[in-house]
Amino acid sequence: MRTTLLKLLTIAGISLGMLSDNAQAQTTTDLVIEGRVEDEKGKPVPNVSVRVEELKTSTSTDAQGHYQLQLKPGKYTLRFSFIGYKIQLKKADLTTESLHHFNAALAEDSGQLQNVEITGRKERSYKASGSFSGSKTETALRDIPQAISYVTKEVIEDQQAFRTIDLIKNMSGVNAFSTYDNDIVIRGFRASNSLINGLRTISNGWSSSLLPYVEKMEVIKGPASAMFANTDPGGTVNIITKKPLNEDRKSVMLSTGSYNTTRIATDFTGPIDSAKTFLYRLNLAYQNAGSFRVLQGSEDIVIAPSFSFIPDDKTKVNFEMVYSRTNGRLDRGQPIFGATAGAGAELLYSTPISFAIGKDNDFLKQTNLFSTISIQRKISDKLSINASYMKFFWKEDLMEHRTSNNYAVDAAGLPIPTLMEMRASRRFTTNNTDNLTLYGTYDLKTGPLTHKVLFGYDYIQSAFPKDNNSSISARGYRNAANTGTINSYNPANSSRYLIVNNRPVPNVPHFDLTNPDYSFALMSDYFTSATINENTPSKYYVNGVYIQDQVKWNKFQLLLALRKEYYVDLIKAGEADEQKVDQSALLPRVGLVFTPIAPLSIYGTYTESYQPQGAATVGNAAVFGGPFDPLMGKMIEGGVKMELFEKRLAINIAAYRIEEKNILINANDDANPDLLRQVGEQRSTGIETDIYGSVNANLSILANFSYNKAIITESDVAEEVGTLMPNAPRSQGNVWAKYVFGSRELKGLGIAIGSNYVTKRNTLNSALQLPGYTLVNAALSYSVKKFKMAVNFNNIFDKTHWIGGYDFNRLFPGTPRNYMTSIGYVF
Repeated sequence: MRTTLLKLLTIAGISLGMLSDNAQAQTTTDLVIEGRVEDEKGKPVPNVSVRVEELKTSTSTDAQGHYQLQLKPGKYTLRFSFIGYKIQLKKADLTTESLHHFNAALAEDSGQLQNVEITGRKERSYKASGSFSGSKTETALRDIPQAISYVTKEVIEDQQAFRTIDLIKNMSGVNAFSTYDNDIVIRGFRASNSLINGLRTISNGWSSSLLPYVEKMEVIKGPASAMFANTDPGGTVNIITKKPLNEDRKSVMLSTGSYNTTRIATDFTGPIDSAKTFLYRLNLAYQNAGSFRVLQGSEDIVIAPSFSFIPDDKTKVNFEMVYSRTNGRLDRGQPIFGATAGAGAELLYSTPISFAIGKDNDFLKQTNLFSTISIQRKISDKLSINASYMKFFWKEDLMEHRTSNNYAVDAAGLPIPTLMEMRASRRFTTNNTDNLTLYGTYDLKTGPLTHKVLFGYDYIQSAFPKDNNSSISARGYRNAANTGTINSYNPANSSRYLIVNNRPVPNVPHFDLTNPDYSFALMSDYFTSATINENTPSKYYVNGVYIQDQVKWNKFQLLLALRKEYYVDLIKAGEADEQKVDQSALLPRVGLVFTPIAPLSIYGTYTESYQPQGAATVGNAAVFGGPFDPLMGKMIEGGVKMELFEKRLAINIAAYRIEEKNILINANDDANPDLLRQVGEQRSTGIETDIYGSVNANLSILANFSYNKAIITESDVAEEVGTLMPNAPRSQGNVWAKYVFGSRELKGLGIAIGSNYVTKRNTLNSALQLPGYTLVNAALSYSVKKFKMAVNFNNIFDKTHWIGGYDFNRLFPGTPRNYMTSIGYVF
């Protein structure tokens, strides 16, 4: 990995050196070219890219549509471009006069919208104008009858975020359940599925996803099954990757900060040929970082190339690949002392938040590799055919010592609250996931109505093959003869166990919370056995057909969708005793948007979700219990979407009610720690607000607020009815504002400040509740010519807090006060 880092640093150094030579070869002149860019109604258009084609020099318009460039005398071509408008070219013949004026009027171009995302987003702000997630074709967010929260790459850069877990505070109603990949809570429901560019990925990873190749992170609020098959009722995360642009943009950034963090990231994009039919993008990133957590920290690398081929106005093709690798340890969370009589929340502080369980020789090596090809072919002015295929490969190589989620016991079976019962695992696992989506769109008119009809087919397949899924583990207590183990201790049969000092002897030594031992330990030190449940090969595949119609009439837009889904799960796939579980569902979606005036949309929607229980769960009643019914949910939502300050600022307000039946939770059975049970029904009702964009050219803002009541409404355990669902706060909010000074004295100086809060939350254990918290963050930046320097301060007041948690033995503390500095070069 050091060799890889050296290579990346060498590439960055060569790039910077070449740029420095180019910069020295250029001389500043006194000739100034300036102008104003307006739309067809005479209103200014901010953030328009103004590019000098011959010099590959560019700038962008400010909030009033103004721009300014300094050039040598000569003949040039000025290119004015911005998403949603037709490109305009102007010839400029610069004489020796010191000032030249060139204005431009841009015409709107709805034809720039894509059915399959081939070329990238050109906007450079906290606000995004459109999304593919709401309807599978690029649609203005104000026209989608469902709430979609998002974070753009500009926010990612300004907050110096590196993983998805760093971003969720920026979206209303979204918070962490743990620090693991996609283990979040959306509108009170725990998420279990995620998408990349609208295509399904494996969700079993431990390390939170990396961000260097991410253009935008979205959360589709509420059920999205009518578009994306089996999704969660609270919402679904969708990662949009950076696509090639048809204009040159390049950047290199070096960062360092708390916990010995070192980071380098590069982003190169532009046309390959002069005709701009071939486009490319290359993102590279490397990070080596420690942690405030004992034995944690990791080394990460990302390599993400993508290419677009646009031979004519009817054909578009995109190919991309993302390789990411993490080398660290698996953090199972902070353990605290076990519950004792009269003790409650104060036990949270019985161990420091840096406390973790493990051994020095533990490791987690995780690899993700996915590649995607997308094709769009315009058959006629009305008909387009679209196809996307993604292959996702995930590999885990793991050695860990962890708790068995229990405290040690004495010979009488009484718990010892300062000793953790342990287990050890050595595991190698792979997964292959395939996604194929084929759909067409057809535009037609029936009287006063215009239709965009979408009809399609999806195939999703995910497999854990037998040959690449091996695991051994050590757990339980040693038998009286010390020749083997028994999984759990039963004091009624104490004669069957090896007893020393009035305690049963564990197979893996207990972990003493008062005197931790992190020394090396090998699997050969224990009695081990194959982990049958984890070694069982499994596979699932989904076939879905769907139709959708987006109907427009006057100021109304109606969305009607219906999907028929067929789920097939296989346990012991390919073996003689293979078990097959077939399930199916019919999933409707109805939405209405009313636009009384151009900047304002009012919408309402109804949609459903369906998630079959996995074959490994349904088909193994001896271990998990069951059989279990599928997860079924439904949502009704209404809201308002507004655009203010010449469409620079977006405000979205939503109110909702979501119901889900048959969630599986652990039964807390000491004799069978894997036993599950179903909770009858949960209901989430709430209101949320998201604000994105800029007030003017100097002030950018991102803010959100949510109030959510997520409770259990039906359960076989009477005491559970009315209780808050785990890690579902009643209220949470966030604000991040950045101001860049425009005066000559302070030009280029930026200051940002932000704060986020979360109210108290329940854990999976009714005896333990996590306190609420409020954090304050800030940043300073300075841009001069093509250089940008920044420093971010997080959790300025060093607030001790927990972002999520399972139980007394598995809590996830937030990071104490920390900082990150960076220097970047854009060209």
